[in-house]
Amino acid sequence: MNKFIIWSITAALAGFLFGFDTVVISGADEQLQNLWNTSDGFHGSVVMASALWGTVLGAIFGGIPTNKWGRRNTLMVIGVFYFVSALGSALAFDPYTFAVLRFIGGLGVGASTIAAPAYISEISSAENRGRLVALYQFNIVFGILIAYVSNLLLKDFGNEPWRWMIGVEAIPAIIYFGFTFSLPKSPRWLIANNKLEEAKQVLQKINPEADVNTEISSMKDSDEAEQPNETIFIKKYRFPLILAFLIAFFNQFSGINAFLYYAPRIFEIAGLGEDTKFLASIGVGVVNLIFTLIGVNLIDKAGRKQLLIIGSIGYIISLSLVSIAFFNEWQNMWVPIFFFLFIASHAIGQGAIIWVFISEIFPNHLRASGQAFGCSTHWVLAAVIPSMVPFLFSTIGAAWVFAIFAFMMVLQLIFAIFMMPETKGKSLEELSKELTFKGNETINIDEQTIS
Repeated sequence: MNKFIIWSITAALAGFLFGFDTVVISGADEQLQNLWNTSDGFHGSVVMASALWGTVLGAIFGGIPTNKWGRRNTLMVIGVFYFVSALGSALAFDPYTFAVLRFIGGLGVGASTIAAPAYISEISSAENRGRLVALYQFNIVFGILIAYVSNLLLKDFGNEPWRWMIGVEAIPAIIYFGFTFSLPKSPRWLIANNKLEEAKQVLQKINPEADVNTEISSMKDSDEAEQPNETIFIKKYRFPLILAFLIAFFNQFSGINAFLYYAPRIFEIAGLGEDTKFLASIGVGVVNLIFTLIGVNLIDKAGRKQLLIIGSIGYIISLSLVSIAFFNEWQNMWVPIFFFLFIASHAIGQGAIIWVFISEIFPNHLRASGQAFGCSTHWVLAAVIPSMVPFLFSTIGAAWVFAIFAFMMVLQLIFAIFMMPETKGKSLEELSKELTFKGNETINIDEQTIS
């Protein structure tokens, strides 16, 4: 196996902890609310969403250490955050301490959505970049599945099962931290910081047969064509900025995080029993994993745009069926089946492409900043929407909540068809030229003119 593939897999393991950390709380959801006797509003916005608010800050500010310390060093710090959060949360004895420690884990999640995709995209070739960056998403859904299985196995373990559910994450966190020491620094980050000899050594390890001097020259030319004091908010980067915002916006308005956080509760509302709702949650994890594998396999063949169109259609059908099921009070088997279709649509569409797409559309010197913008948009909504779920379910009802999500996916389908460019098979330097406005020039993308 090529070294850069091993490095990609290692960096992508940050996604495993992301997925595990995000979903493991679902098993402790009702136990925590009953233990501390908190209101729906406090439970949803503080206890459950504290990690997501940490993720928001991690995403907003994660570009700073990713640029200053480098992608690899940031990934190492992320491992420490996961470990401290898992162990500390499991030992917490009040909701406030619990929320603070979950917040720390959220910082790691947010920063990982910047550092890991950036690192993998910068050590990959144009031909396999989509598949390798999508390994991050695969590890996310693998982590989600393992979290669901772990919750089922530990749901009756000890006097307070939730402590074991959350604390077990410390084990993969310390293993991941150890693996990060084997990673080299990103060659593009080294070039941007004028460490050319070190960059040359890494590039030679990635592809011993390549003309390393030519590669370095191309990367340097791309960086030197841009102004060092630029930001992502100037006019020339307006289009990639809009793309990053919309892909992240629609990702969360599918309702994916709202569902993952509250899967057992949603299945309980649908009429499933205690054991059955945990088994159904595992079914969600299995479907997610299978269709993520399909998406990873197709992303460099069908492309990012086609997968998003397919996923959008699946979203619209599945969310509409879920809404109808709740309106008509269909119980037991129907709601899980419709949710399996929803998860499959997400896994092959948004789930497979979001981190790949955001990591591709900004130039090298602004990649971390651009990803920070896209990821922070994603995580702000990922914090707001799930925190409102207990309140919305108890007021307007689950049927209307999922109807709103279905409508938003109609808008995503329009975006995918008419606005989203295809990025497969192009180098990061080529994409930088294509998606950037140069003065008053007109840039042609997928035979559509953006002016």
